[in-house]
Amino acid sequence: MVLAGRDLLGAAQTGTGKTAGFTLPLLQLLTSRPRNGTAPRCLILTPTRELAAQVEESVTTYGKYLKLRSTVIFGGVGINPQIAELRRGVDIVVATPGRLLDHVQQKTVDLKSIEILVLDEADRMLDMGFIRDIKRILAVLPKQRQNLLFSATFSDEIRTLSREYLHDPATVEVARRNTPAELVTQVVHPVDKDRKRALLSHLIKEKNWFQVLVFTKTKHGANRLSELLERDGIESAAIHGNKSQGARTRALAQFKDNSLRVLVATDIAARGLDIEMLPHVVNFDLPNVSEDYVHRIGRTGRAGASGEAISLVSGEDLPLLRDIEKLMGRKIEQRVVAGFEPGKPKPAGEADDRAPKADGRRSEFPPSRGRQGPRQGGGGAASAGRGGGAGASRARAGTPGIPGGGRGDGGRPAAAPARAAGAHPQRAAASHGTRSSALSAAPATAQPRAPAPAAAQPVRGPAGYGTAAPAPSGGLYADRGRPRSRGRGR
Repeated sequence: MVLAGRDLLGAAQTGTGKTAGFTLPLLQLLTSRPRNGTAPRCLILTPTRELAAQVEESVTTYGKYLKLRSTVIFGGVGINPQIAELRRGVDIVVATPGRLLDHVQQKTVDLKSIEILVLDEADRMLDMGFIRDIKRILAVLPKQRQNLLFSATFSDEIRTLSREYLHDPATVEVARRNTPAELVTQVVHPVDKDRKRALLSHLIKEKNWFQVLVFTKTKHGANRLSELLERDGIESAAIHGNKSQGARTRALAQFKDNSLRVLVATDIAARGLDIEMLPHVVNFDLPNVSEDYVHRIGRTGRAGASGEAISLVSGEDLPLLRDIEKLMGRKIEQRVVAGFEPGKPKPAGEADDRAPKADGRRSEFPPSRGRQGPRQGGGGAASAGRGGGAGASRARAGTPGIPGGGRGDGGRPAAAPARAAGAHPQRAAASHGTRSSALSAAPATAQPRAPAPAAAQPVRGPAGYGTAAPAPSGGLYADRGRPRSRGRGR
């Protein structure tokens, strides 16, 4: 169908060779057609950098003896080498949507000669929010072109998109929709949430697992789990969107050559990555989107090989597990691991997953400021409401008739004994309304504070702006050249 020039909507199980399915015919088509200029003739869009690099590698391998040039474009690396490669002229561009749009905006790539467009893992691109970018890219492509959409799963949104942009597409489904490969053995291990890491370490060590791909929901969770596994003596690394492209590439290369035992990843690694003979995939966290489960476990059991997919499921994961089983139309076998039965107390010697603090405490969250004690001498109604404690009680007890004890000086209790002894008598007396007696008792060198200025009255000017009336003579602003303004009027 591709060789016939028809648009295609292709679905197949992960690991069955979709990349070769579209790469081989498009190479034949491009070879049979004359080339005009240096502009690219085929565009392949992928959701992730890793998948883009892998697809371009396949294009290079399959077209090794053909006079076709290809390049890969994605973010996280310098743009100038990509610009230089595009200027030399290429036939096939494999790209992620974001970086491709950067080139379009800088006018460093010409897409007006595109003859074939391939959207690989199209549903994942929609899940990642690329729909707007895809539409912007489609707007600059020629109207007459061949469109190919490939994915392991097809949501209703993808089918709607295909009706909008594909012209009378042929639909090819190699296997039933949203079905994982039959060679993948799926197992669920029920376990309490706070013992998942301990169970994972136990399985890796007891069963002597190597090349274990572990999936978590969040980037922070991937980093944290990798650190804990390292603490258990298991070589591991994490890859996710916050990692630099160099770090992601190194970690993936080490994992592929077996120098890294465990690779902890978010769903960024779940789409299209081809890790040869990967034996184990572990869902440390079940995905929120059931279709992502199919992509995750599809990293194993590829190209006719067998594999094992293990899911660590706590009580709060059960709704997600039911959704996954409903999607696949089958129940997943559950096996309880001895010593990790749900509800069983954690052994005394089992390591705590929480990180130690500098003072030896272990906590996942910073201490609440609301539980901290008051500052020395803190009192008043406001500080009592924030946990003022005994200081606030003393202030109220020593200042009858004033709710909350008053705030004679920035929240200090006005009736504190140290203040009553004469350290700042004018401040203590002011809170009782006996300013004159306090001034008479003060030392001769003490200077009384100037009286507070009268409230400034706004004067409406001709333009509608308010200006402050001058402060009374001898007031707080008497030594200044101009009175303080209260700003503009209402």
